[in-house]
Amino acid sequence: MSLVRLNIKGISYSQTQNGAYALILNEVDGERKLPIIIGAFEAQSIAIALEKEIQPPRPLTHDLFKNFADRFDIIIKQVIIHKLVDGVFYSSIICEREGIEEIIDARTSDAIALALRFDAPIFTYKDILDNAGVYLKAGSSEEKPSEVEKEDALIEDLIIGEETETEKTATDKFAKFSKKELNTMLEKAVSDEDYEKAARLRDELSKRN
Repeated sequence: MSLVRLNIKGISYSQTQNGAYALILNEVDGERKLPIIIGAFEAQSIAIALEKEIQPPRPLTHDLFKNFADRFDIIIKQVIIHKLVDGVFYSSIICEREGIEEIIDARTSDAIALALRFDAPIFTYKDILDNAGVYLKAGSSEEKPSEVEKEDALIEDLIIGEETETEKTATDKFAKFSKKELNTMLEKAVSDEDYEKAARLRDELSKRN
């Protein structure tokens, strides 16, 4: 079976499962997206790995694993999402130490959180993408950006549901603060290990850059 490389498009709150998030993976050489439901802790860990400017004051579980692996010369070569059963994705982590390769079973969310920390590629099999991938028409150069954005929003709404009023209010309330105030609030949120708030603050700062 042929492997298809994936990258991470983003993470959004999922309305379909309480306290869960939807991790959206992109087909690198194609137009499909693969949505995967993950837990809040794993979503935070993945978001922190994606957002290089947020540094937790203490290592998270996946950071601890990375430090442990580095100490004992273990590297992660790649992650493969190899099975889909009843809506649950199963993954394997391909590791190597002193030239010996090992395959370790892992939850997909954990595997991806680790892949980001090791800069390891993420793959799935073509048949899994055929069965679970969401097809998006590629936007042509003549197509207006707003139309492409609307198409993306429509597809993701079907996957993860619409943003709740509570979430909108939580994001909008940061609009009244200056960049200096937002940076101070961001530092405090990271220090308090409130990574959900830190992510929203970082989003607000990114909009202004």
